Amino acid sequence: MEAAKTTKLRILYVSLRLLALGATVSAAFVMATSHQKIYLFSAPFEAKYSHTTAFKYFLIANVVGSVYGILMLFPPPKNFLWRLALVSDVVMTMLLMSSVSAALAIAHVGKEGNSYAGWLPICDKFHKYCDQVAGALIAAFLAVILYLLLLLYTIHTIIR
Repeated sequence: MEAAKTTKLRILYVSLRLLALGATVSAAFVMATSHQKIYLFSAPFEAKYSHTTAFKYFLIANVVGSVYGILMLFPPPKNFLWRLALVSDVVMTMLLMSSVSAALAIAHVGKEGNSYAGWLPICDKFHKYCDQVAGALIAAFLAVILYLLLLLYTIHTIIR
């Protein structure tokens, strides 16, 4: 009976890791390919993720999250490494959360602008680019939720 429960928990653990890996890879890929070029009055304007440091940070954090997801795909033996998994899950969750927050702040400025700073919104002209950034943010937010669930699972495993 206990072996069946342990097997189910391991399947859940690996499934959560695979979903988190898929979410971080998706977020990184969509952000890396987000760009659009438009012409206004025959002058070219381009929007790319690399024009904003917050989006660069977002991409790097999701690539790190993807590599981490691959490394942690198979659960470590139940000894000292579980405590290391707990610490690394906390760090990864915080890294992803901070990158999503930074990118979301810039995306909001791109959508709404900032009248106090004189920044105009760009999403009314760069529809494809803004849709790709929104998709990357949704995937990364899902990754943060999955890493929070993994964190709770790791804490539960250590306590048990």
